Parts: sequence; structure tokens; C-alpha cells
Amino acid sequence: MTKYNIEPVEIIRFSDGNVSHVKDLVSVEEPVSIVVQSVNENGEFDSKPLSITMRTPGNDIDLVSGFLFTEGVIKLREDILEITIDEESENAEVLVKLNDDVIIDWKRLERSFYTSSSCGVCGKNSIEAVKSVCPIVIPQKQWQITQDLLSQLPQRLRKVQAGFDQSGGIHAAAWFDLQGALVDFREDVGRHNALDKLIGALCDSNHWPLFNGVLLLSGRASFELVQKASMAGVRMICAIGAPSSLAIELAEEYGITLVGFLKSNRFNVYSSVERIQF
Repeated sequence: MTKYNIEPVEIIRFSDGNVSHVKDLVSVEEPVSIVVQSVNENGEFDSKPLSITMRTPGNDIDLVSGFLFTEGVIKLREDILEITIDEESENAEVLVKLNDDVIIDWKRLERSFYTSSSCGVCGKNSIEAVKSVCPIVIPQKQWQITQDLLSQLPQRLRKVQAGFDQSGGIHAAAWFDLQGALVDFREDVGRHNALDKLIGALCDSNHWPLFNGVLLLSGRASFELVQKASMAGVRMICAIGAPSSLAIELAEEYGITLVGFLKSNRFNVYSSVERIQF
């Protein structure tokens, strides 16, 4: 994490009956605006705001690339013709120019952004919506990872979490290969942003699609995180925290191995246990 990602604040600390004025470090949270340029029906490029998201500054191109992919706006990294950051605007703005053969269904995206942040969404409809835009064809080849190796992953991620060490208030998403080596990770105040940044960083690597490896989430496993992972082809998701009921349903629907409460000496398996060698 850079200095810009972490900010000092003056606080009053109460500890063991004593009150003191001290400095503390907190994770920065600021908005970034995503503006998309795409070809309209007249064959001209139009600019249109797509979304504003709160995030920890840094890796913004990864964040936007991953976001566009997990929301089904693009299917390949090559769909992006150009991506630039305007840091001189009042709030950071990322401008994305798409290839002229990329057609955006703006009405679907507006519905998607609305329902993903609202309560009472029908679970079955949500899963069907994911299936309708997921571009990944899953191979039939299976693999296994040992329970001992799985139990070592949280500590391997923890060793590199500089942002968490400094502020204690940031999420991480990490990708490990089948030998348990850390390939890459990203941190952000938003758990979904951390995953979008990671997917954006990996989508033009030789690990893509993410069939062969393990995704580790530093917090809980929500429906939204499983949805984003499924768009990238992830076959195993491990979370330090708990999964939600709809996350389990989606993992079962896609044949994803979903592990929760992963610690050095215990974990729970909620779906597709066959990928774990006991």
C-alpha cells in the first residue's frame, strides 16, 4: 500500500482505564467514476457514465477492467481499446474506450446495478441472470488440493497484507496456484473491489481463465463475490468468514467448491467437496 492509501488521523484511545491522544492509521476510501466510450447506433463513439464506486485508491485500471468483466460488459481483455485515468478531476475518473464491436445493453446494466444493491431480490432470478451473461465454458477436467495445503493459505496471504497491518480495516482477495504459491493479490476497503482488482490484474495473464487455482477471500463469501468469481471461471473459493445462503446456491449451481471459516486447523465445505483431498 502506498502512503496515499493510508491516512493518519488524530484519535482518543481508551486502554486499561487510561485515555490518551494518539495518531492512528486508517485506510483511505474515495470515489472513482467509470466512464465508457462505446459505438452507438450511428457508428459514433458516445461517452456515458457507467458507475461510481467507493474504493481505496490504487490499481484503478485493474479495478475497472475487473469490474467490466465481472459485470458482463466485456468478455475479453481485448474488448478494451484504451483505458486512461484522469486524476486532475475533482474525483478520480477512469475513461474506458471499447472496441467498436462491443455492444452494451445499458438497460440490463441499470437493472443489474439496482438489484445488486437492494434487498429482497429473488435468488433464483439472480442465479439465472448470472448464467445469462457468464462467458466462461468450464472444462470437465478435475483436480484436487490437499486439506493441509488449503489450511496454510490464510497465513501465506496474511504475510503480505501490508494494508491490513497498517490500518486493520481493509479486505484482500488472493489467487493461489494448485501448489499453494501466491500468484497475486489485491487489497481494498471494499471486498468486491479487492476481487475486481485481482480479476482485472489476472485477466490478461497466462492464468486466465481462472480454472486451476484457489481464490482466497479475507472476509465472508457473499453472492456478489461468488458471482464475480464464477464470471472468471474460478473453481474453488475459500473464505476466512462465512458464506451466505445464496452464495452457496450459486456455488452449487456452477459446481464451485465453496469453503468457509478457513483457518489453520479447521474449515467448512459447503459445495463440491470432491476437489479437496482429505
